[in-house]
Amino acid sequence: MTYMKEVTLYTDGACSGNPGPGGWAALLRYGEHVMEMSGSVAGTTNNRMEMMGVIEGLAALKTPCRVTVCSDSAYLVNAFEKGWIDNWQANGWKNAARQPVENQDLWRILLMSIKKHGHEVKFVKVAGHADNADNNRCDALAKAAVQEYLSSLKAEEKAE
Repeated sequence: MTYMKEVTLYTDGACSGNPGPGGWAALLRYGEHVMEMSGSVAGTTNNRMEMMGVIEGLAALKTPCRVTVCSDSAYLVNAFEKGWIDNWQANGWKNAARQPVENQDLWRILLMSIKKHGHEVKFVKVAGHADNADNNRCDALAKAAVQEYLSSLKAEEKAE
């Protein structure tokens, strides 16, 4: 059996309006090592940003790892922990109401990202805006990414 590093990935997403400009954040923790990252997207939704945090966090890992994803997004965590994602795939990417599943593009990317880690990825729901320092840090990073994007827009408008 091959040894795999055990990594904890905290993620969060934010949006100014929903849809609107959005930000995502990821915080990777391996032993004493911590890596933070964030980014923004012009027109998006909060759910998409929640997913982007996980996608970007998993992509930052150079080798396959056992990853515990900690998120305050019920949408994201329940998709895996309650088997929604399996049902959606089995039903041709249709939800229980027989409507197309939203965000299929990101769900597919996320599934490929998980596969790269040998399916050794589990999702854990954490309380948002509570006493979890890493979750709160991701919240702050995602919001800051949105603000940085909005500030860059204002700077562009002034330059014109």
